[in-house]
Amino acid sequence: MSRKKQTSKKSTSFEKRRNATRYFSDEFKRSKVQKLLKKELTVQQISDLYEVSRSSIYKWLYKYSSLEKGTNQVVQMESESFKTQQLLAQVAELERIIGQKQLEIDYLHKTIEIASEEVGYDLKKKYAAKSSSGSNPTTKK
Repeated sequence: MSRKKQTSKKSTSFEKRRNATRYFSDEFKRSKVQKLLKKELTVQQISDLYEVSRSSIYKWLYKYSSLEKGTNQVVQMESESFKTQQLLAQVAELERIIGQKQLEIDYLHKTIEIASEEVGYDLKKKYAAKSSSGSNPTTKK
């Protein structure tokens, strides 16, 4: 029994040693720092994906970026207001499109109503799609 325990301890220590000897190229580190700065990935996500300690990632960040230890990255209000303006413009555009579609629907409903009055029977009922109850088998023509 003691032999099995020793074997498992050796395999565990081997795995730790293997992780400690990994080497990441400068190119790899720079790309991950850029993703951090662009906020595409977080430190935790990089740590989980590549099994790297968070402290190593912070070392990369300070080494390959203009950030210094102990400084905070400040989000500028101008960039936030610009982003807000873009989103408001997008909302206005979507509301305009919805308004146009609603006008088109109203126009088509009124056209069907007027045509129904001229023909003398309700076109909506006559040409509306028939709903299926689901219990009757379908027949092929």
